[in-house]
Amino acid sequence: MTDDNTRVPGADLEAELTSQPDVWERAVALAPERALLPADGQRIAVVGCGTSWFMAQSYASLRERTGRGETDAFAASEALVDRDYDAIVAITRSGTTTEVLELLEQLRSQGSRARTIAVIGDPNTPIIDLADDVVALPFADEHSVVQTRFATSALALLRASLGEDLAPVIAQARAVLDEPLDDELVDADQYTFLGSGFSVGIAHEAALKLRESSQSWTESYLAKEYRHGPIAIAAPGRVTWAFGELPEGIAADTAATGARFEHRDIDAMADLVRLHRVALERARRKGLDPDQPRNLTRSVILDPR
Repeated sequence: MTDDNTRVPGADLEAELTSQPDVWERAVALAPERALLPADGQRIAVVGCGTSWFMAQSYASLRERTGRGETDAFAASEALVDRDYDAIVAITRSGTTTEVLELLEQLRSQGSRARTIAVIGDPNTPIIDLADDVVALPFADEHSVVQTRFATSALALLRASLGEDLAPVIAQARAVLDEPLDDELVDADQYTFLGSGFSVGIAHEAALKLRESSQSWTESYLAKEYRHGPIAIAAPGRVTWAFGELPEGIAADTAATGARFEHRDIDAMADLVRLHRVALERARRKGLDPDQPRNLTRSVILDPR
């Protein structure tokens, strides 16, 4: 990381987002760490805040849809953990997020039988003393406030633990990193992101990423909910970007509004890398530094007063 007086705005984010395919490879190769994750058939909850919550949603959807066990996803501040879970997975890049630490402290004080597993970027943090097991991804940790590679690497590890072969996804991510950017995508007035199944979490994360990094107007919805109201915002100069499987007719219905309908027949996690590139370029064109976005810090640590 360069000195603040000489650093290029977004330099950290650029280095981190472009490293994702290589970092994913390292994450999926962590066989001992995968062994710490919940076993098939266990009833579990996955918790996090912000980006980590959206990764929790994606993992929960994949785990349950592939028959690995009942899986709930909660924002840590609203988690319902008195449901006789076998395990609770907490995702947190910093390991210092107040709501996550409070939840693990609550579980310990109540004598919960659920095994707690923390998936973290920085292992030198308070959470290691609160979780029963820790899966550390220090090679995926980041300098930029805006998360990219830690979140996706955690999801890559979790997907690998479900038996997925991530090699095609990694190849797709490398391919989108080599593409030229489309000005119409970068300069749009407004963005709506859609997802289904595990890509619902990806859609929410895409909207957050673009909002954080470039102060853009973004929304996100379940794909089949889009025509139940949100399509009213679609118009020329705006983008509707869908991840994953498309509901029948949604592309044509969106195109009829004059909005651009964007969809790639690739894995949603790889397509999120493409969105990361759009977010970085959009921020730079607006004169913003996505490494240090307005009103945000690397970790949300709340004043106890």
